[in-house]
Amino acid sequence: MPMGTFRCSICGRRVQMQNQIDMPIFDPATGFAVCKNCIKEINHFIEEDERRNNTKIKNSFTESLGELLEKNKPHVIKEYLDEFIIKQDRAKKILSVAAYNHYKRMKYDLENNGGNDEIDKSNVIIIGPTGCGKTALLSHLSKLLDIPFAVTDASSLTEAGFVGADVEVAVRNLYYAAGQNIEKTEHGIIYLDEFDKIARKSGENNSITADPGHEGVQQGLLKMLEGSVVEFTARGQRKHPEAPTIKVDTKNILFIVGGAFVGIDKIVAKRIRKGEASLGFGVDVPAKEDDDEKFNELIHQVRPEDLMKYGIIPEIIGRLPVICTLETLDEHSLLRILTEPKNAPVKQYEKLLAMDNVQLEFEEDALLAVAKKAIERKTGARSLKGIIEDVMLDVMFEIPKSNESRKIIVTEECVTEGASPKIVPLDTPEPINLEKE
Repeated sequence: MPMGTFRCSICGRRVQMQNQIDMPIFDPATGFAVCKNCIKEINHFIEEDERRNNTKIKNSFTESLGELLEKNKPHVIKEYLDEFIIKQDRAKKILSVAAYNHYKRMKYDLENNGGNDEIDKSNVIIIGPTGCGKTALLSHLSKLLDIPFAVTDASSLTEAGFVGADVEVAVRNLYYAAGQNIEKTEHGIIYLDEFDKIARKSGENNSITADPGHEGVQQGLLKMLEGSVVEFTARGQRKHPEAPTIKVDTKNILFIVGGAFVGIDKIVAKRIRKGEASLGFGVDVPAKEDDDEKFNELIHQVRPEDLMKYGIIPEIIGRLPVICTLETLDEHSLLRILTEPKNAPVKQYEKLLAMDNVQLEFEEDALLAVAKKAIERKTGARSLKGIIEDVMLDVMFEIPKSNESRKIIVTEECVTEGASPKIVPLDTPEPINLEKE
């Protein structure tokens, strides 16, 4: 290290250089040098700029939260969900309140600079049969709030060290749904679907065998649910010690887990019947037609102890304080789903055919037949559009061949027997059939 007096290239002052700290940047070949005072000032300006920017971001987000809360009170959220989802009023209320309180919690935390008086996060567990509207409810909720929303299949996750996806994948999916914006990611919603598939195989009892796809995954999810910093690699990159990672704080991410939890109604019934007669003449055996009504009655009585019996570990249940239950959909409900919501399947096909100058009409019996077929398949509302798609396939193939103004009438036979829908030219009163090739 050269000793002597040197001129700072920035401030122009001459500095007696006794050690490296006096002139942290020094190039003997060119004479370029920067003194420690200039380094201190530059560092001060950088810190001030970062502080101002962070304050702006914080204030901006606080203001946006205030607007979001003002515009989306629980009753407003429910009214919006009513436009797209039939029935499930209890679930709509629970989710509306959960979302509203979650953002109030964030606003409180920002305004109090994350003080000691914290409000606990209210993650949600959704229980309901397949096709009852679990994913649809959350999807529409995220659209209303205009926040990132990502669905991850929990059954694809495995414990760290086993072949499969790590639990951090759920946060990574949200990160990409947020356009790789970390701030948006840290205030989004993660939905873990098929959560019942990672229940312990042994129920509430401990298992002595390895269970990489079940209890181990639940243990791995704990740190995310409680709000810690999660590290993950970018898509397409292998996870190894030298790989660059992305860090996301899950403190303000709302976690919603859901699944069909097949058989949990029997666990609830057993708990309720405990101490009562379960065999012999005292047993009340419900008729087959009452099964759905009995299920809907039991599903709303699910308690944390029932989830533990099912195989969800107590630590997870403690971090999912809000239990949201959905009812099975009956024939009348499926009939309403076909026509009433803004995005109803029948309305979608009406719009599609209107672009080809065609009017579409479903007879009441035809819609009823679609609802009955969905119940037979035991898939709820999930299969409604698929059933209509089968009925409309030949129509949608043939119609574009001509630009004539026509009317399509779908009858019950089209659904039950595969008959061709009727085509009525608007200038001809007599209907003609569209023959399948």
